[in-house]
Formats: sequence, C-alpha cells, structure tokens
Amino acid sequence: MLFKELKLDPRILEAVKKSGFTEPTDIQRQAIPVVLSGADLMASAQTGTGKTAAFVLPALQHLLRPPKKSGIGPRVLVLTPTRELAMQVNQNIRQFSRCSKISTGSIVGGMAYGPQLRMLRGRLDLLVATPGRLLDHMEQGKVDFSRLEILVLDEADRMLDMGFIDAVKEIAAAIPQPRQTLLFSATLEGRVLKVANQLLKKPESIALAANHERHKSIAQHMHHADSKVHKQKLLEHHLGNGELTKALIFTATKRGADQLAKALRTKDHKSAALHGDMSQNKRRQTVENLRKGRVEMLVATDVAARGLDIKDISHVINYDLPMVAEDYIHRIGRTGRAGATGCAISLVGSADWKKLSQIEKLTGRKIKREVIEGLEPSASEPKKLSGAKPGSKPRRKFNKAARDANARKPGHWRKGQPGAKRSKPFRVKKAA
Repeated sequence: MLFKELKLDPRILEAVKKSGFTEPTDIQRQAIPVVLSGADLMASAQTGTGKTAAFVLPALQHLLRPPKKSGIGPRVLVLTPTRELAMQVNQNIRQFSRCSKISTGSIVGGMAYGPQLRMLRGRLDLLVATPGRLLDHMEQGKVDFSRLEILVLDEADRMLDMGFIDAVKEIAAAIPQPRQTLLFSATLEGRVLKVANQLLKKPESIALAANHERHKSIAQHMHHADSKVHKQKLLEHHLGNGELTKALIFTATKRGADQLAKALRTKDHKSAALHGDMSQNKRRQTVENLRKGRVEMLVATDVAARGLDIKDISHVINYDLPMVAEDYIHRIGRTGRAGATGCAISLVGSADWKKLSQIEKLTGRKIKREVIEGLEPSASEPKKLSGAKPGSKPRRKFNKAARDANARKPGHWRKGQPGAKRSKPFRVKKAA
C-alpha cells in the first residue's frame, strides 16, 4: 500500500513525499483510516514504528476542513508525558504541515510562561502539551477548549507511570462533547485499558505490540556485575571495542548521569549528560550535539527513554536497570530504528535480579547471559527456588504437625483456642 491510497489530502501527500516516505508502516496503514472515519481509537505498537505520524497525518487532514465552531482555541490537543516527546511530535507536525497553513504550538514545562500565554491568546489549530503545564494555564483560565474536536493521548502508559492520570482525567473532563479521542500506548493492558474504557466511546482497537514480541532488529544481552568497579570495567570494554558509534547509556539517577558522563570525559570519551534538571534549551542542544556527532554518547535518565528519535544510535546500555519493567522496552527502542540494527546491553548488579526477572516476564524472553574473558563475575546467578523468580525469597513450607504440636504445649497461646492462656508479658520494674 502507498500513502496515496489512504485518501489523504494532496497537500499532506506532497509533504509526506518531500519527507521521503512512500509506504505507510503497519500502524499507519491500520490507524489512519480509523481516525479519518471519526471513530475513537486505542492502539499499541512498538517504538520506532511510526505511531506519531499515525495520528498526526489524519489530524492535519481534519484541520483542513472548516471548524465546527468559531473561536481561537485549539481544534486538536495532543497530550504527551515529556517535553522531549512533545518536541518530537512538533517536529512531525512541522514536517507534514509544510504545504498547509495550519497554526500549531506547544505548552510544556521548563519554558517561560510569557510566550505560551501570547500563543494561547492567538488563533491556534493544533496544541501539543504536557499535562502539568497545561493544567497550570487552565487553572488561570487561559485555555479555550470550546473549539476542540480531537483529543490525542500519546504514550498513555508512560503518563500513567509518571502519575499524570488525575491530570489527564481533569483535562479530558474540561473538553466538551462530542469529541474524538485517540489513545496510543506501547501496551493496552491493565491500567491503560481501564483509562481507555473511561475516556473513549466504543473505540476501535489496534494491537500491533505485544510485550512478548522480540525486537528482531536489536541484539540483547546482559552481564552480571559484582560491583560498581566491575560495572565500570564492563562499560569501558564495550566503549572501546570499536563496535559502538553512537550510544545512549541509562542511569537510575540524575546525579549518577552527571558523574558517569564526567568520568567518561576524563577517559577521552565524547559524552554528555541528559536529565530533567537541565533547562529545555540545554537539553535540546545536548540532543542536537549527539545527532550531529559532536557527542558520541549520552548518559541519560529515563527522561530520554521516550521521544528521542535519532536513527543511527548503535547501542543502548543499561548501566542501571529501570525501576519499571516497561521502561526497558522504551529504552532499547531508541536503537534499531527505521530498519537499522542495534545492540542493547544491560549491566546487572547483585541487587538487580528481581528487576531483570520482571523485565523477562514482561517481554516473554530470557535475556542472553554473556561473560567477557578477563571480566568474569565472582558470584553466580541466583538459582530459581521452587519456581520463584530471580531475586525473590523462597517460601517457607507450612508444617501443620508442628503448629498443632506447639498449640498443645502448656502456656502456648493461640488466638481463639479454648482454654489457651497468654504467657505473662515481660515488664520492666520502675526504679524506686
């Protein structure tokens, strides 16, 4: 199938052609007709499969039609969990609206309020926003939703993980009905499915990303690290083996990202940190430095796990495993994009086996264990006890006979046992 078969406006097709695309991806081929029909939609697909264009293209088509109501507020609202993802969505919007006269803007944290307020006072067709900052403007009465016709929840699972569920519900409640609601997520399970049922009306469902599906273009393996020093030696091995070109190295904390990036620079590695404490302009410049090759590796927190779209990242290294298993999927999805191959390496400390077990349960596959000659771990991987997951404590066997024997001992007290006596409590005598 070609894009021209999706019944998109010629102006949009021209922009798609100028962007170098001819054939839609699976999620685009299935989602675009549903969105164009006006139905609500919940869809899941792996990262790097073109989910953003799957809702941006039909949203732009909708905006080329006359509005149903007059006013200045946005007709399409896209909610994203992070500033980085909002930047990526805006980039796609600019790319595909280059042949159309559509006004767009973004409301995200970390930016000055003044320009955002001026933008909201003007005529706006499409708004991309993070929930927290948008709520700030809504509480001040600065957002006009009277014209809104389409609400898009992008990376809905991540918004739930980051605690934005109440904000999302509050924003959705402020948007008039009828409206079209689109929900895109890496998974359509558990809390995400519950939220979808609350906010969407008789939605169509597209599920192209099951958690058990393998990232076929990404080679995944792990090393057991005995200590922080051992972990650093394992990392240094991979940085110096000549296979790495551009890399994302994930740490658990912002401080850890700064410290590791600094340590790598002292060893002549072109590295930089990327985390939430940096200003928006600084973060944008850091990402641009990686894209243009001025920096070879970014040491990042999970702020970069989603919304960072750089096609030629060869390696993702989990220096620290993520706290949430789903974030592993999004981290490694930063490599192996657009048909390229990639490599995902995890350095697993002695306290990380439970996290690894949760990741393997989510993905439905056992991550390959590898040992580097000369960097062998001194400890072995914990054995599964009675089917327990790695890192979990073995269950005690229940001994009914011992319990009954204890219950018959003189002075042994059991709640509810007839005639049982509680042993006298130990009291500390007060000094005279």
